[in-house]
Amino acid sequence: MAIPRDEVRLSGFNNLTKVVSFNLYDFFVARTEEERRRYVEWIDAQFSAPRITQILRQIARIIDAEVLSVSAQDYDPHGASSLVLMSDLGHTAVKEGNTSVAAHLTKSHLCAHTYPDWTDPKGICSFRVDIDIATCGTIVPLRALDYMFESFENDVVIIDYVVRGFTRDAEGKRVYLDHSVRSIQDFIAPQILAQYHCEDLVLQSENIWQTKMRRAHLDPSQFFWPDVDPAAPENLVALENVRREMVGIFYGWPV
Repeated sequence: MAIPRDEVRLSGFNNLTKVVSFNLYDFFVARTEEERRRYVEWIDAQFSAPRITQILRQIARIIDAEVLSVSAQDYDPHGASSLVLMSDLGHTAVKEGNTSVAAHLTKSHLCAHTYPDWTDPKGICSFRVDIDIATCGTIVPLRALDYMFESFENDVVIIDYVVRGFTRDAEGKRVYLDHSVRSIQDFIAPQILAQYHCEDLVLQSENIWQTKMRRAHLDPSQFFWPDVDPAAPENLVALENVRREMVGIFYGWPV
């Protein structure tokens, strides 16, 4: 997808910090202890620390960054985290003694944390992933959004984008934004957007954008195990509970 940019001639290193926070929720119905056990085992296997790290490495490739180091952890009893330090592939390394290092951009990083929940008394399980991409320099982290949608099941998604700090142009004037952003939705493929109800919050003067997304049409078969009939009366009630849970998270309702 083409990314609109302003032609800004900068002086020296680009000191802008660009941060994307990608917060997603996926839901599933598991009303018996056996179904809950199967759900947790599936989540632990599907989104382990190595799997999350693999996703973060691909994000780094998409945004033209080089992975410098990785730290990952599976937690007891459940959940995983991964942290990836990275640098801009287009950045020229500098020498420190006999070692070549990427100056400044070692501050850029990717991190992901997973939060499975299967304790809802109505049997509505949820899986939450938080992914943060913090970059400086020329990298535009919004370019990775489509891949993140492809990598997870997403029923509710909240995306925040913030640009902080300033850099200077060739004339020494402060520059607070080096690329054009009207809405986060402009960086998401139309076929993905068509699946969701979207709402935007834009604080253009503060360089803050938010897009909240809720799946518009629910496929009942996606919320039950294959051996469960989603059309059974009790499961139609459970599906309505899923819908209520999605709306509650989307609008921030406490219950």
